[in-house]
Amino acid sequence: MSDRLPPLTALRAFEVAARQMSFQKAAQELNVTPAALSFQIKTLEQHFGSPLFRRLNRAVELTEAGAALAPGTSDGVDALSNAWRAARRVTDHDTLTVTAGPSFTATWLAPRLYSFVQAHPDIELRLSASLTMVDLTRSEVDVAIRFGHGSGDAALAEELLMEDWVTPVMTPEIAKQYPGLSGLKQIPLIHQDDIRFLDPPVDWPAWFRAVGFEPRDWTGQRYSQADHAIDAALSGAGAVLARIVFASRFLSDGRLVAPFKTGLETLASYRFICAKESYNRPHIAAFRQWLFDQVAGSETFDGQFTLIDPRDVAPL
Repeated sequence: MSDRLPPLTALRAFEVAARQMSFQKAAQELNVTPAALSFQIKTLEQHFGSPLFRRLNRAVELTEAGAALAPGTSDGVDALSNAWRAARRVTDHDTLTVTAGPSFTATWLAPRLYSFVQAHPDIELRLSASLTMVDLTRSEVDVAIRFGHGSGDAALAEELLMEDWVTPVMTPEIAKQYPGLSGLKQIPLIHQDDIRFLDPPVDWPAWFRAVGFEPRDWTGQRYSQADHAIDAALSGAGAVLARIVFASRFLSDGRLVAPFKTGLETLASYRFICAKESYNRPHIAAFRQWLFDQVAGSETFDGQFTLIDPRDVAPL
């Protein structure tokens, strides 16, 4: 039996058929006729010198040899696909794929992106609003903007984009309806659960302890996304302990107010992340420069608030 490898098209047909356990489905996936798929499998079996599938009445199953071949073939196809994508990324400076969380995309990034598109009409921008973790060294995603403490991955270039902190915000009307410190003890509360992973916690009980307030009833509306919690506050539903990154533009235009000039740090940050090997590619460098320029021009309100480290807040 020769160790010479068979044609790649035959191996690809085998990989799909072994994964689907159906010649019909494999043909559909490869966009070929069942007869063409069957011919490729027979070519591979002739090259190998032994059957790789048992043809049953309405199904197929792998022979012992086929079962031995399938895992390595699948790994090989994945490796080739990854290598092909990596090679294309090196030469593709016209397409930029960016992923960021849904709330950050909707509230901060998307409203600003038009200026990047205007400045770089030669770059096709693709935006994925998702928190799904991606492998930036292998996937088609070029840049990730993530909130947290950093990955520590040596293959990635990570840069601090901006810090985040929280403070109570509400509409001017709600602030008048529930004035002062006594009002905050009565106001309906809006909770956002997207930062519940932070330790120490950055939530309403922690903020109340930070400013020396007595505990109160913590029931209220809960939202899994920060922008949804902001929308609830904008509708007049109550006060939200808002992340400044999401609340800043509404504070700037007066739709929301922050009556209490005390903020609680999150100890986490937004980071610009890309593969180290991609850092200096023209389209990524252009987006990075634009992104940091946008941050530099954003109102942070930091100087107007006293920021407290949650590690200095007395525990429950």
